[in-house]
Amino acid sequence: MPSIVPNRQTEAVLRGVLEREGYTLSAERADGETGTDVLASRGEERLHIEVIGFKSSPPARSSDFFQVFFRAVSRLNLGATACVMALPARFGRGLPQRVGQYAVAWERIGKAFPELQIWLVDTDKRSIERTGWSDWPTRG
Repeated sequence: MPSIVPNRQTEAVLRGVLEREGYTLSAERADGETGTDVLASRGEERLHIEVIGFKSSPPARSSDFFQVFFRAVSRLNLGATACVMALPARFGRGLPQRVGQYAVAWERIGKAFPELQIWLVDTDKRSIERTGWSDWPTRG
Protein backbone atom coordinates (compact mmCIF):
# COMPACT_ATOMS: atom_id res chain seq x y z
CA MET A 1 0.00 0.00 0.00
CA PRO A 2 1.37 3.48 -0.86
CA SER A 3 2.52 5.54 2.09
CA ILE A 4 0.15 8.29 3.12
CA VAL A 5 1.42 11.88 3.19
CA PRO A 6 -0.94 14.28 4.97
CA ASN A 7 -1.70 17.74 3.53
CA ARG A 8 -0.19 19.40 6.59
CA GLN A 9 3.12 17.57 6.17
CA THR A 10 3.32 18.56 2.50
CA GLU A 11 2.51 22.17 3.38
CA ALA A 12 5.04 22.31 6.22
CA VAL A 13 7.88 21.20 3.94
CA LEU A 14 6.74 23.59 1.20
CA ARG A 15 6.66 26.52 3.62
CA GLY A 16 10.12 25.68 4.97
CA VAL A 17 11.67 25.61 1.50
CA LEU A 18 9.99 28.86 0.42
CA GLU A 19 11.02 30.65 3.63
CA ARG A 20 14.64 29.62 3.02
CA GLU A 21 14.33 31.04 -0.50
CA GLY A 22 13.25 34.43 0.84
CA TYR A 23 9.53 34.35 0.12
CA THR A 24 7.05 36.12 2.37
CA LEU A 25 4.29 33.64 3.22
CA SER A 26 0.67 33.96 4.27
CA ALA A 27 -0.29 32.70 7.70
CA GLU A 28 -1.31 29.08 8.01
CA ARG A 29 -5.03 28.62 7.58
CA ALA A 30 -7.23 27.17 10.30
CA ASP A 31 -9.10 23.91 9.65
CA GLY A 32 -12.14 24.60 7.48
CA GLU A 33 -10.90 28.04 6.42
CA THR A 34 -11.24 28.73 2.70
CA GLY A 35 -8.91 30.56 0.35
CA THR A 36 -5.44 30.01 -1.04
CA ASP A 37 -3.50 27.45 1.00
CA VAL A 38 -0.20 29.34 0.72
CA LEU A 39 0.35 32.76 -0.76
CA ALA A 40 4.07 33.31 -1.37
CA SER A 41 5.44 36.61 -2.58
CA ARG A 42 8.87 37.88 -3.47
CA GLY A 43 9.24 41.08 -5.45
CA GLU A 44 6.60 41.13 -8.17
CA GLU A 45 6.09 37.38 -7.92
CA ARG A 46 2.80 36.23 -6.35
CA LEU A 47 2.48 32.46 -6.07
CA HIS A 48 -0.93 31.09 -5.15
CA ILE A 49 -0.27 27.55 -3.99
CA GLU A 50 -2.85 24.84 -3.41
CA VAL A 51 -1.63 21.83 -1.43
CA ILE A 52 -2.85 18.24 -1.26
CA GLY A 53 -1.57 15.15 0.46
CA PHE A 54 -1.24 11.60 -0.81
CA LYS A 55 -4.03 9.22 0.18
CA SER A 56 -3.96 5.44 0.01
CA SER A 57 -7.12 5.30 -2.14
CA PRO A 58 -6.57 5.86 -5.89
CA PRO A 59 -10.11 7.31 -6.39
CA ALA A 60 -9.51 9.75 -3.51
CA ARG A 61 -6.18 10.79 -5.05
CA SER A 62 -7.89 11.46 -8.40
CA SER A 63 -10.62 13.49 -6.74
CA ASP A 64 -8.05 15.53 -4.80
CA PHE A 65 -6.02 16.14 -7.95
CA PHE A 66 -8.98 17.51 -9.92
CA GLN A 67 -10.17 19.63 -7.01
CA VAL A 68 -6.74 21.16 -6.48
CA PHE A 69 -6.53 21.90 -10.22
CA PHE A 70 -9.72 23.95 -10.16
CA ARG A 71 -8.75 25.72 -6.94
CA ALA A 72 -5.34 26.59 -8.44
CA VAL A 73 -6.61 28.07 -11.70
CA SER A 74 -9.33 30.01 -9.87
CA ARG A 75 -6.57 32.02 -8.18
CA LEU A 76 -5.99 33.90 -11.44
CA ASN A 77 -8.88 36.08 -10.25
CA LEU A 78 -6.68 37.13 -7.33
CA GLY A 79 -3.70 38.28 -9.40
CA ALA A 80 -1.57 35.15 -9.22
CA THR A 81 1.57 35.26 -11.36
CA ALA A 82 1.75 31.48 -10.90
CA CYS A 83 -0.95 29.01 -9.92
CA VAL A 84 0.75 26.12 -8.20
CA MET A 85 -0.49 22.64 -7.40
CA ALA A 86 1.80 21.35 -4.63
CA LEU A 87 1.67 17.56 -4.43
CA PRO A 88 3.71 15.01 -2.49
CA ALA A 89 6.55 13.70 -4.66
CA ARG A 90 4.84 10.28 -4.74
CA PHE A 91 2.29 11.78 -7.18
CA GLY A 92 5.11 12.08 -9.71
CA ARG A 93 5.13 8.33 -10.23
CA GLY A 94 1.57 8.33 -11.53
CA LEU A 95 1.63 11.62 -13.43
CA PRO A 96 2.94 10.20 -16.72
CA GLN A 97 0.03 7.75 -16.77
CA ARG A 98 -2.46 10.54 -15.94
CA VAL A 99 -0.97 12.77 -18.65
CA GLY A 100 -1.22 9.95 -21.18
CA GLN A 101 -4.81 9.24 -20.25
CA TYR A 102 -5.84 12.89 -20.76
CA ALA A 103 -3.30 13.73 -23.48
CA VAL A 104 -5.33 16.11 -25.67
CA ALA A 105 -7.04 17.77 -22.71
CA TRP A 106 -3.74 17.99 -20.80
CA GLU A 107 -2.07 19.78 -23.69
CA ARG A 108 -4.99 22.20 -24.12
CA ILE A 109 -5.06 22.99 -20.41
CA GLY A 110 -1.35 23.84 -20.57
CA LYS A 111 -1.96 26.26 -23.43
CA ALA A 112 -4.96 27.85 -21.71
CA PHE A 113 -3.18 28.24 -18.37
CA PRO A 114 0.53 28.94 -18.91
CA GLU A 115 0.73 30.06 -15.26
CA LEU A 116 -0.22 26.58 -14.02
CA GLN A 117 2.58 24.67 -12.31
CA ILE A 118 2.94 21.30 -10.59
CA TRP A 119 5.39 21.16 -7.73
CA LEU A 120 6.38 17.79 -6.31
CA VAL A 121 7.22 18.15 -2.63
CA ASP A 122 9.60 15.54 -1.25
CA THR A 123 8.81 15.39 2.44
CA ASP A 124 11.81 13.13 3.16
CA LYS A 125 14.44 15.23 1.38
CA ARG A 126 12.61 18.48 2.27
CA SER A 127 12.85 19.69 -1.31
CA ILE A 128 10.62 20.74 -4.20
CA GLU A 129 10.77 19.77 -7.86
CA ARG A 130 9.11 22.62 -9.78
CA THR A 131 7.53 21.88 -13.16
CA GLY A 132 5.09 23.62 -15.42
CA TRP A 133 1.88 21.83 -16.38
CA SER A 134 3.15 21.63 -19.97
CA ASP A 135 6.51 20.19 -18.88
CA TRP A 136 4.76 16.82 -18.60
CA PRO A 137 4.86 15.42 -22.14
CA THR A 138 1.68 14.04 -23.64
CA ARG A 139 1.52 10.76 -25.52
CA GLY A 140 -1.67 11.46 -27.46
